[in-house]
Amino acid sequence: MHLFKNQDESPNTDNNNDTFDWQKIAKDVLTSRALDDLEEFDLVKQKKVLYQFSARGHDMAQIMLGQILNRKKDAVSGYYRSRPLLLSLGLPVEQFLQATMMKQGGFSNGRDIGVVFNQPNHDGACVLPMSGGVGAQYTPVAGWAQAVEYHREQLNNSDWDEAMGLVLGGDGSVATNGFWSSLTMATTLELPMLFYIEDNGYGISVPSHFQTPGGNIVKNLASFRGIKLLSGDGTNPKEAAALIEQANDHVRNERKPVLLRLTVPRLNGHSAQDTQSYKSDDRIEFEKQHDPLPKLKKFLIENKHLPESKWNELEQQAKDHCYQTYEKVDQQGFADPQTVETHAFEEHDDNDQPILQTQGGIHLNNPAFPPSSQEVIAEPGRINMVTAIRKTLDFELTHNKKMLVFGEDVGAKGGVHAVTLGLQEKHGEAQVFDTSLSEEGIIGRSIGLSLAGLLPVPEIQFRKYADPAEEQLNETGSMRWRTNNRFAAPMVVRMAGGYFGCGDPWHSQCAEVKWVHAIGWQVAMPSNAEDAVGLLRYALRNNNPSIFFEHRKMLDHAWSRRPYPGDQYIIPFGQGKKIMSGDRLTVVSWGGMVHMCQTAIENTGVKADLIDLRTLRPWDKDMVLESVKRTGRCLIVHEDNISAGFGAEIAAVLAKDAFFYLDAPIERLATADIGNPHDPQLMEHALPNPDSIAQRIIELDQV
Repeated sequence: MHLFKNQDESPNTDNNNDTFDWQKIAKDVLTSRALDDLEEFDLVKQKKVLYQFSARGHDMAQIMLGQILNRKKDAVSGYYRSRPLLLSLGLPVEQFLQATMMKQGGFSNGRDIGVVFNQPNHDGACVLPMSGGVGAQYTPVAGWAQAVEYHREQLNNSDWDEAMGLVLGGDGSVATNGFWSSLTMATTLELPMLFYIEDNGYGISVPSHFQTPGGNIVKNLASFRGIKLLSGDGTNPKEAAALIEQANDHVRNERKPVLLRLTVPRLNGHSAQDTQSYKSDDRIEFEKQHDPLPKLKKFLIENKHLPESKWNELEQQAKDHCYQTYEKVDQQGFADPQTVETHAFEEHDDNDQPILQTQGGIHLNNPAFPPSSQEVIAEPGRINMVTAIRKTLDFELTHNKKMLVFGEDVGAKGGVHAVTLGLQEKHGEAQVFDTSLSEEGIIGRSIGLSLAGLLPVPEIQFRKYADPAEEQLNETGSMRWRTNNRFAAPMVVRMAGGYFGCGDPWHSQCAEVKWVHAIGWQVAMPSNAEDAVGLLRYALRNNNPSIFFEHRKMLDHAWSRRPYPGDQYIIPFGQGKKIMSGDRLTVVSWGGMVHMCQTAIENTGVKADLIDLRTLRPWDKDMVLESVKRTGRCLIVHEDNISAGFGAEIAAVLAKDAFFYLDAPIERLATADIGNPHDPQLMEHALPNPDSIAQRIIELDQV
């Protein structure tokens, strides 16, 4: 077993390590150990800490890494064992204990587990919101690194000149989609990104050779081009320092990625509840022999960095400071339960100014947008939705140089639906660009770009293709809430879906209710070109993440064509539109069903209100309630499957708030709980259509 020996070429350690403040390294390592002791031996047993992940063995190298994050626009994202690095960055012991003890003032005010850290910083290293998902930290850091180069080269902002992104991950994380997607981005785009893999030999109980052949990711990446690979012993102070310095110099000077793997012991279980019964006694003893703490002490004393008496003094000071801080935090209050529902979306004060928890978050330097209004200033002729969306993207790209449009095939090809045709030629490859084929990477990258102050507008070619990116979409939507408004990642995710000339389970899915149900996402589903312009412009100037659903059939449907409403046109989310008026029945729909509902109403001759919701999160409850209270009947028509579709939410609201006004049961008409069939005849039968809608309208009208 050579876990703690460099398995590749020996690193160059011929330096005096002037990069590092060794006394501070000692102080921070001892503080990290004192915190682990306090939590493991006391606070977990008292149930004052519910999640505890010891960093013993990982601590020394992490603290060295923290000392190289000294540029104004550096950023780092770690995982649940990354507290030592944050100690190195200067975050106070009080805040760590507030987080793990779920007290007010921590990283999330008790909303997230205490080992998931974040720290906004516009004048130093920014700690990006960490994730509870293994491997989810990689692609946002790649996005940040891409944003670094965009700020430097396209926006000519010298604050970003030497910045980089650092990501920490364990050996288990090298098997994840996020790791491989970010590796592709970093190497193909030549990004200033440092991958730090802390290899302790186990992913909870699973040995590292299950994660990558032979258990050494560096050896397995030997043929990977465009990245410098370093590997060594993370318990040897001199060797670890030399490798970290070498990695830092390469990323800073060459502006290219580095992967640094250091072997370290995990001296405790995966978490406080883990007994490590899967490890042999010999293995546990082997790891104890490779504890970096006594090695650090010996190195510092032998190299005259500090005397033994000073080490002992620092050790006692760390224990005293941690315990005294605990006594202080123990007397502090928990967050008010009445506030737990705040900050799912951006909130405003009485003067309509955004409420900021800190100066973290995005769009603090919004471009000076041209004036907007809800007035339609129509241009002659009618355009389809493809053209309407393209014209809106074109205008906003011109007036917002921080806006980036990207995805698979959006560049030279102009998108598989032709929506972005010509935009790259006009605005350049830096602002409109193709990506590697990874939805995880597309959305994860978007998080990092957004956190770095840019406006990402990623395209997901088809709704079904968003499923591999669901983890990152959930990370995006929940970010503002789980960080208690310390961070947010506004973006506009354009995705196409719905029936077309034919269907199929892969390209014709809607399933929009998933993102309505998800935390923190706004959802727009325009039915026509005019609404697409107004809703898209609102999303692009809004400070919340939005799903903008482009229905495949309506992109070029004759019914959806409208005059272009002007470059000023905007529609705030949550405003439905009444397309037809009547007093016998209310029909509520959105997206690709609206034109079918209009045809059905016209064919029946029933005097009905037809409401196009336009957005589902938020949705116009007031308009629907007013109409149903007046007509006494309601039919909800949608393309998504009927079980737990958004129609059920509308029906539940009506049953509560309009019950005494109803003259008939609330009806829903939607697709059966099946996929979208490929055969056009099967598809027409499975989906609502003008005939089936008309039949239901007549039945309701006769009740």
